[in-house]
Amino acid sequence: MHRPVDNSLAWRLWLSIAALLLLSGCASLAPSPPQDQSNICEIFREQPSWYDYARESQEQWGTPIATQMSFIQQESSFRSHVRPDRKRYLGFIPGPRPSSAKGYAQAQDPVWGEYRDQAGSMFARRTHMKHATDFIGWYNARTRAQTGISLSNPEHLYYAYHEGAGGYQRGTYRNKPHVLSAGRQVAQRAGRYQAQLNSCEAEFQCRRFYQVWPFCRS
Repeated sequence: MHRPVDNSLAWRLWLSIAALLLLSGCASLAPSPPQDQSNICEIFREQPSWYDYARESQEQWGTPIATQMSFIQQESSFRSHVRPDRKRYLGFIPGPRPSSAKGYAQAQDPVWGEYRDQAGSMFARRTHMKHATDFIGWYNARTRAQTGISLSNPEHLYYAYHEGAGGYQRGTYRNKPHVLSAGRQVAQRAGRYQAQLNSCEAEFQCRRFYQVWPFCRS
């Protein structure tokens, strides 16, 4: 007597393979990190759509393009799917990750959920530059409302980005040398990026057929 064929196992296996292929395909389609991350003009020449995303965020929320990109370079070096390294036990046994941070802006699960509920959409992804720049703009606008930090002060915006508004107001960043160092780097890079962008931004404006000069210029 023949036993009935159990198709459920084969179906689950097929679904698992399909999911792995989809994930690997998405990762392969993600843009490679820019080769020259010290120059915002070169970054946007490699990825001109990133300029569009950052400008949209600036217009919506007020954080300068140079500051947004400096944050992202500091947080992820423009790697779309990066996550914090796992802890290792005995040097080789993988443990949990220290946080749920993910993507270009290294947004963690709780605050990313708040962003999607308040300003983004259910389809927003931390691995997409459009959503990462919008998230940074939204977060900094919220920080300004909560703490009074100017959007033209990238160093202190970064301290609040790292520590949260409550942590910033308590001054927790002052006892963390690595955070202080990172904040200074963000500010210096933002200044350099802004000077560079001043010399090349015209390249990225009015480049589409539907954009009419002078209305597309900032």
